[in-house]
Amino acid sequence: MTVPELTLLVIAKEPRPGRVKTRLTPPFTPEEAAALAEAALADTLDAVARTPARRRVLVLDGSPGRWLPAGVEVVPQCAGGLDERLAGAFAGCDGPALLIGMDTPQVTPELLTVDFADCDAWFGPAADGGFWALGLADPDPDLLRGVPMSTPHTGAAQRRRLDGLRVRDLPLLRDVDTARDAAAVAGAAPDGRFAARLARLTAGRR
Repeated sequence: MTVPELTLLVIAKEPRPGRVKTRLTPPFTPEEAAALAEAALADTLDAVARTPARRRVLVLDGSPGRWLPAGVEVVPQCAGGLDERLAGAFAGCDGPALLIGMDTPQVTPELLTVDFADCDAWFGPAADGGFWALGLADPDPDLLRGVPMSTPHTGAAQRRRLDGLRVRDLPLLRDVDTARDAAAVAGAAPDGRFAARLARLTAGRR
């Protein structure tokens, strides 16, 4: 397989106050949390746009906004729990695919440039016990359906679903869930939109 055959999937919510990053409130207001979510999504989509791929697809709950770069398709999320929505994202692919979320704005094109020549799956563990990336050479939605999501054991449960496949691991990354996470992630990617937005919001509180 050549890298450009890859489909890059980003599953995300429209960054609207009260619907995203609710664990950031407090200390941030719902409007500030949404602004941070928008910056994180913009950084993520920028990295995706700069990664060689055949397709780049945003699987969105909501409507696209000014943060959507050119060349990224938008498809709606299906109904159901997160496992069903992730499964639905893979179901729309006709070849190798790598799925990420909007919670790791520190992601880079280098991390997203994966090759399935010698493996069946890629797995990116998250520091909170979940996972930030899942790549499948042969996207099978049943590999995700029924996996308990948003728990400290989600990553381990999803990794077990890949038993029997040749799996390569991506580096551990930290999701942005809390204010402490936000500070750590901004420190890991100080030149991004997310870090700049966090710095402006933090400066405004002094």
